[in-house]
Amino acid sequence: MSDKGRAFINIENVVASATLKQQIDLNAIVRVFPGVEYRPEQFPGLVYRLKKPKTATLIFSSGKMVCTGAKSERQARKAVLKVVDELKRDGIVILGKPDITIQNIVASAGLGGYIDLEKATYGPEKPRLPPLPAKELEKEQLKVEQARAKQEKEKTDEKDKDED
Repeated sequence: MSDKGRAFINIENVVASATLKQQIDLNAIVRVFPGVEYRPEQFPGLVYRLKKPKTATLIFSSGKMVCTGAKSERQARKAVLKVVDELKRDGIVILGKPDITIQNIVASAGLGGYIDLEKATYGPEKPRLPPLPAKELEKEQLKVEQARAKQEKEKTDEKDKDED
């Protein structure tokens, strides 16, 4: 964690998706890699776990993949590439390179101090923005007046149409 009084942010999980742009025979992966998890009656994806980096990659027959558990974007990309390399090395036919996209990053943070949540809930109003300079204020007031005049004209025009 962090020293008391110091703020910190920790990345907890990075989720990456990837596509191989081809169909994958999940049963062939199960035959070659008996350690994978695949229960098609419960879930259509196969779970391929790596020890380093410690991640789990879901592989679907559509060729789409989802990698979770990485602690950085680089680690997530590395994990997907490692899974693909291991599959290729052991005879699973994969034609191209995976197209990898980072989908989500989960982080936790500590503010380094005590926050009275109840007091924060009922605390003062939101701080106001500093006032506009005089010229800007005049411009904004003119815009408001013009908008009101336009609304009044539209109402008058509508009444005139209704009376006709």
